[in-house]
Amino acid sequence: MYVTGRLPLLVAIGAVPVVLLSGAGIDPALVAWGWGAVCTVLTLADAVAAPDPRMLTVERRIPRRVLLGQRADAELRLRNTGSRTVRGRVRDAWQPTAGAPRDHPVIDIPPGEGRTIAVPLLPRRRGELTSRFVIARSDGPLRLAGRQLRIDSAGAIRVLPPFTARRHLASRLARLRELDGNTSVQVRGQGTEFDSLREYVRGDDVRSIDWRATARASTTMLRTWRPERDRHVVIVIDTGRTAAARVGDGVRMDAAMEAALLLAALATRAGDHTHLLMFDRVVRARVTRVDGPGLLPALVDAMAAVEPQLIDTDWDAAFAHVRGLTSRPSLVVLLTAQDAAEAARGFLGSLPGLTRRAHVLVGTVTDESPAPPERPDAADVYRAAAAERADRDAAAVAAAIARAGAEAIAADPEHLPPRIADRYLALKAAGRL
Repeated sequence: MYVTGRLPLLVAIGAVPVVLLSGAGIDPALVAWGWGAVCTVLTLADAVAAPDPRMLTVERRIPRRVLLGQRADAELRLRNTGSRTVRGRVRDAWQPTAGAPRDHPVIDIPPGEGRTIAVPLLPRRRGELTSRFVIARSDGPLRLAGRQLRIDSAGAIRVLPPFTARRHLASRLARLRELDGNTSVQVRGQGTEFDSLREYVRGDDVRSIDWRATARASTTMLRTWRPERDRHVVIVIDTGRTAAARVGDGVRMDAAMEAALLLAALATRAGDHTHLLMFDRVVRARVTRVDGPGLLPALVDAMAAVEPQLIDTDWDAAFAHVRGLTSRPSLVVLLTAQDAAEAARGFLGSLPGLTRRAHVLVGTVTDESPAPPERPDAADVYRAAAAERADRDAAAVAAAIARAGAEAIAADPEHLPPRIADRYLALKAAGRL
C-alpha cells in the first residue's frame, strides 16, 4: 500500500470545518479526530478498491551491448491480464550508473491490453549493468492511495569500452597501406617477405633483379618486398592495484584498453595475429586465436566486465601465460604503471626473461601536471616538488626498462594509444617485426 499527494490535501481541507465549528462551541479536537478518522477510512477503502497489480505481466526488450556514453533504449512491455483498468505508475529499477531517468512513467492499461514504455539509458560505467525488478503502482478510484507490487523481471546490458582512440585509426591505416601495399620496399631485409614482380626502372637496386623472370619476359624484372605478415602481437594489460589510479577523467586501465584496441585494429589490418591477456594474479580476460573482423568485438566484450583489483601483480606468472599464448611472440606490449622504483622491482626482475624471446614495449599512462600559478603558495610548491619527484622516479624506471632490453613509452591517456601505434608501424617499416 502507498498514499498519494492527494491525501495531505484532503487532510488540509479538514482545517476549514475545524475553524467553523470551533466558533459554534464544538470542541475543535473532537472535530479534528473525526476528520482524521474519515480520511483514514477513505484511504484504506481506496487502497482496497485499487486494481490488483499482480494482474500485470512484464516483458523486456533490451540491447545486449552498448558503448560507454552511448544512449540505449530499453523497453518494458506491460500487459493487463485482469478485468479492471490499471492506472498508476511504474519504475524500472536499474542501477544508478545505468543512467535511467528518475521520473516514473504513468500507465493506463485497460483489461486485456498492453502498453510499451521506453526507458532511455545513458550508462556512466563500463561493465554489466542490471535491473532485477519492476515496481508497479495501481491507484485507487479516489487516487488517495493504492497498491504497490514488486515484479521480478531481470534485465541486463553489457556496457563496452568506448574506443575513443578510433579517430586515430584512419591516419595509421593510411600509413600502413603506404608501407604494406602501395609502396613495397625494393631491398630485401630482415622482417620482409616477397611481394611481387615489376619492371625495372632506372635507379632501382640491381641486386633485386629477378634474372629468371627477366629471361622469361621481354624486359628486366625486379623483385619487390613487403613487411612480413603473420607475426604475433601479445598485449598484456595489468589489472593490479596500480591500474586503479585516477588519471584524468578515468583510471589507468581505461586508457590501457584504448591503446590495446587501437593496436589490435592496426595489427589485424597488417595481417598479424593479436592476443590479449588481462592479468594480476589470475587471468581476468583472455582473447586468442581470433582474427579478422571478429577480433575487436571479442576484445571489447572480454574487457567490459574487468575492473582493477587492489592487489600486486605477479609478473612471473603473467610472463608464463604470455609464453603459453604463442611459442614465438614477435611483439609483446605491456600496458602497466611502472613509475616508482620500489613498486617496479618485481617487474624489472622478471622482464629480462621476456625480452630475450620477443621485442617488448612497456606503455605507461601518465597524468599531465597542471601549470603552476603565477603566485604559488606553499601547497603549490609542495605539489610541484612531488610532481618533479614522480617524473624523476619514472625516468629511472624507464632507464631500467631500457637496460633490460625493452622500450618504455609514457604518455597521457590522450596520446598513449597513437604513440604505441606509431611505434608498431615504425617496427614494421624497419623490418623488426
